Amino acid sequence: MSQNIHASAVVSPQATLGENVRIGPFCTVDEHVTLGDGCELISHVSLTGQTTIGKNNRFFPFSSIGAEPQDLKYHGEPAEVRIGDNNTFREYTTVHRGTAGGGMLTQIGSHNLLQTYTHIAHDCMLGNDIVLACSAILAGHVEVDDGAIVGAMSAVHQFCRIGKNVMLGATCTVLKDMPPFTIAGGGYQMSLSGLNTVGLKRKGFSNDDIRALKEVYRLVFKGSGSLQNRLNEAEGLGLDNVYAQELLDFVRSSDRGVMMHSRQDKNA
Repeated sequence: MSQNIHASAVVSPQATLGENVRIGPFCTVDEHVTLGDGCELISHVSLTGQTTIGKNNRFFPFSSIGAEPQDLKYHGEPAEVRIGDNNTFREYTTVHRGTAGGGMLTQIGSHNLLQTYTHIAHDCMLGNDIVLACSAILAGHVEVDDGAIVGAMSAVHQFCRIGKNVMLGATCTVLKDMPPFTIAGGGYQMSLSGLNTVGLKRKGFSNDDIRALKEVYRLVFKGSGSLQNRLNEAEGLGLDNVYAQELLDFVRSSDRGVMMHSRQDKNA
């Protein structure tokens, strides 16, 4: 087995290490950790708990993965962290294990970038191709779908959902679900400001897809009357577009309620 482990690293003999793993100075890898092929711990990295990590992940100095959650209801249950492939965890990133109240699992997909000082609390569920910018914070039980970008120093309240391919601005406080394909900003008193049109084009969405999403957005988030009536009106358009339907389904399934468009912005 090909591995490169620095002499100052402390690696439990019970830990499971894949091929071509590199563990730098002053790292610790505890007994219940599984580390996949090609992973690199640059230095001063802590991997602990029931933590399973896929292939080709990079951990920069002082990142901490799998530690006990900051939850007073946690009493040592054997909860887990599961991480996919090709993720980057920059300096001082923290990922905490799950709890009995949230399925005993914190999970991160693949191809994600977690920038410096980001925090993923207990029982969070992250998809793929996500960017958490510097000092972004996810409270417990948060869900972040594929392709989302969470701005620097933003905080997401527990049990909120961040939809697919959203762009969340810096220093935002997220208290409600953020619908897929949208963009939002505004700090503490944040609101939607339109579709993430530039991001959708970059991801290959067609003009027809974007037109359908704009029509649904206009009715649901900028219309008048009750939300239920607006949803029904949007359904009645018969757009037959998978992304428009995904947006409507997200709103209908929200328990916390969804962000709405700023009434002051008439041009988005």
